Amino acid sequence: MSHSVLQEIIVLLAVSVISVVVFRRLAMPPILAYLFVGMLVGPYGWEWINDSEDIRFLAEFGVVFLMFTVGLEFSLPQLIAMRKAVFGIGGAQVVMTTTVVVILLLLTGQSFSTAFIIGGVIALSSTAIVIKQLNEQLEIQSRHGRLSVAILIFQDLAVIPFLIIIPTLASDAQSGVAMDLLFALFKAILVIGIMLAAGRWLLRPLFQEVAKQHSAELFTLAILLFSVTAAWITDLAGLSLALGAFIAGMMLAETEFKHQVEVDIRPFRDVLLGLFFITVGMLLNLQVLPSLFPWIMLTVLCLIVIKFVVIMTIAHFTHIEKGVASRTGLVLAQGGEFGFAILSIAFANGVMNQELSQIILASLIISMVISPFIIRYNGHLTKRWFADSYLVMRDRNLHEIEEETLELEGHVAICGYGRIGQNIARFISKEGFDYVAVDLDPVTVREAHDAGEHVFYGNSTNKEILKAMNLKSARILVISYDDYNAAKVIIENAHTLNPDIPILVRTRDDSHLTELQELGATEVVPETLEASLMLSSHLMILLGIPVRRVFRSIQEVRQSRYQLLHEFYHGQDVADTRAADIIREGLHSFTVPDGAFCVGKTLDELQLDKFNVKVTTLRHDGITHQKPAADVLLEAGDVLVLYSTPEDSERAQMLLLRG
Repeated sequence: MSHSVLQEIIVLLAVSVISVVVFRRLAMPPILAYLFVGMLVGPYGWEWINDSEDIRFLAEFGVVFLMFTVGLEFSLPQLIAMRKAVFGIGGAQVVMTTTVVVILLLLTGQSFSTAFIIGGVIALSSTAIVIKQLNEQLEIQSRHGRLSVAILIFQDLAVIPFLIIIPTLASDAQSGVAMDLLFALFKAILVIGIMLAAGRWLLRPLFQEVAKQHSAELFTLAILLFSVTAAWITDLAGLSLALGAFIAGMMLAETEFKHQVEVDIRPFRDVLLGLFFITVGMLLNLQVLPSLFPWIMLTVLCLIVIKFVVIMTIAHFTHIEKGVASRTGLVLAQGGEFGFAILSIAFANGVMNQELSQIILASLIISMVISPFIIRYNGHLTKRWFADSYLVMRDRNLHEIEEETLELEGHVAICGYGRIGQNIARFISKEGFDYVAVDLDPVTVREAHDAGEHVFYGNSTNKEILKAMNLKSARILVISYDDYNAAKVIIENAHTLNPDIPILVRTRDDSHLTELQELGATEVVPETLEASLMLSSHLMILLGIPVRRVFRSIQEVRQSRYQLLHEFYHGQDVADTRAADIIREGLHSFTVPDGAFCVGKTLDELQLDKFNVKVTTLRHDGITHQKPAADVLLEAGDVLVLYSTPEDSERAQMLLLRG
């Protein structure tokens, strides 16, 4: 069956959209949906799509942009701060896992090149799955969550040497000449050094000039040009496209444009990366899988066991508690997206035979499918296996908190002891109030506790931690960090321990203000809106407005749940359609043309409220009327200011025009 390229793209897009929707409904990662699409429509499935060179070349740019965004996240100060966990534990995990796999495969008669590639593939875990699952489970800031992230950072960096070494190993699979490998490494270091030096002098002035033009289109074009050019340079040098993209991202990470670049490049990365995973899925031959199934399941089991045992072994020598190490090992016990990138290079160079490649590919996919379930129950499994060490350490921590807070009465309980939590503590201490705080940053906790402050290590979403903070006798509870999901859990747990305790919640914006108040938050403080109130209050005082009137105005805004501050023109900044309506609602002006349906009708007759639209202002004959009366007749030339989401505004305007 022959198809044009356009037909193939339409088929891929249609099946991808349906599959991603289904997988999201099942709470499964989109990566698995793309792999499923590849298996379904590829040459080993329904044969709707040919595994062509054009599609493979386009898909390779998915990895290019993935490595570009990894480079953007490469922060030298952050790595220095986390060097022990990242380079020590993360480095040991990658090296030990790769070594164990290489030894096992050499014993089965595989070549060193094949064994090394498979070892590298198995050593890497899925950053996308792990981060998403830990965030959903509110474990990203826990001890095992932080350790997992540190190891993932090193795994992402470890992809770079693999990308350099594997093409050289492939070209010398038979001869095994070490000098060529050393030459490739030397060439890579030289190219990286030259690119970094050139980027340091040219990059910032170039993007500053582009930014001065205030053109989003030009800025995006410049990003694409820079990232693709960097990939092209490393490709010319005989290295991988992805390596050049990583260097480009790393250079831009040192500029003030980092965050804007990340936002602009994400759509290209996600779409092309999805295409890359589709091409990986196309490689899986469903017809031969039944005969290889025992070997596939054995490989999946070995992958999970080896990574778990390696992390437990490292923990033994680095004095990490068994419980934390066990949970980390379970969290990272799967294959990852970079494993597919390494495999694609191996396939392109013909390093592995067909049967072995099918076993490894299927094993990675299966490990990623079952990974969310393993991560979800990592705590239950660890408590069952290491009840002695895990529960003893937890009980010791709870006992320490209980012991120091037992005598406190009418104190303030603070969840989160970052900058805001610490500032709150200083203010209330000056007024003679006691407080107790918990945080998941071990350095902050240790330094504050050593200084005599009632600050302890603990996850504030844990009901036992809140109980240990003597919440029953506390005067008020403050949630000082911005995390809606965590705040929900804390509020629910707090009210079971002390139903009458007032709860003050800090948020970044007001997207979840109503939900938090309905859950039982006494006050919700959106910092972006409070900044507007503070600036406005200072301005009014400088204008000579009496302090009492200023205070009354500010209180009216707060009591109305910041409604006045919601009503603004968004301009070109269009909020994400997945965001809450309260974030997307804004002002939209509409000029009534001649012959419009609404001419001669009243606002009451039009019933715009049925479209969730509120008319805030009417401009008639050059005079502006705030909150216009419902019985006012509209005339041609009038300007209505509508408050709604963009979609509701469009529907309301269609009514005003055509009825």
